[in-house]
Amino acid sequence: MDVTLHLAQDPEADALLGRSPLAALIGMLLDQQIPMEWAFTGPATIARRMGTDDLDAHEIVAFEPETFARLLSDKPAVHRYPGSMAKRIQQLCHHLVERYDGDPEAIWRGVDSGQELLRRLQELPGFGKQKAQIFLALLGKQLGVRPTGWREAAGAYGEPDSFRSVADITGPESLARVRAHKQELKAAAKAGKAGKGTKSSGK
Repeated sequence: MDVTLHLAQDPEADALLGRSPLAALIGMLLDQQIPMEWAFTGPATIARRMGTDDLDAHEIVAFEPETFARLLSDKPAVHRYPGSMAKRIQQLCHHLVERYDGDPEAIWRGVDSGQELLRRLQELPGFGKQKAQIFLALLGKQLGVRPTGWREAAGAYGEPDSFRSVADITGPESLARVRAHKQELKAAAKAGKAGKGTKSSGK
């Protein structure tokens, strides 16, 4: 895996995401409750604090949980909730070591179908269906991993020329379009809640 990604909007962090499947998975894991760029810069920050230019599942598993949590908590913190995310990252790496001998690329190497790949991604600690579909779409759209039926398995995130998720970010312009889409969804959700509140108060 050696591609150019633009998820962190930082050359060093994006270079790591493009060459390291584990970095990409960890960035996806971190991508909740914080801005996307912050999440996908996280793997490079972790690698730098570990004193390495790459990430290895075996090395992360070997850390004492408290030590690894401190590594994520040092300022600037890797996430808004560095302690809980440190635990999730180690759980993810445990899974990779136990199931794939620490090789994240084995998740999708030689996989026969999009549905099988989605199933494997959903088995990863911290990956629900939506996160798994987004990562599947990223694999298909930008990393050349395209088993039969991958777009269908990725759901709406697999649609071509859409701007729904990190799978569609290839630079500042597409980042702005994805962000605008997310803001529209939030606004619609708020309007829906407000509408429900008005109906219930009128009863």
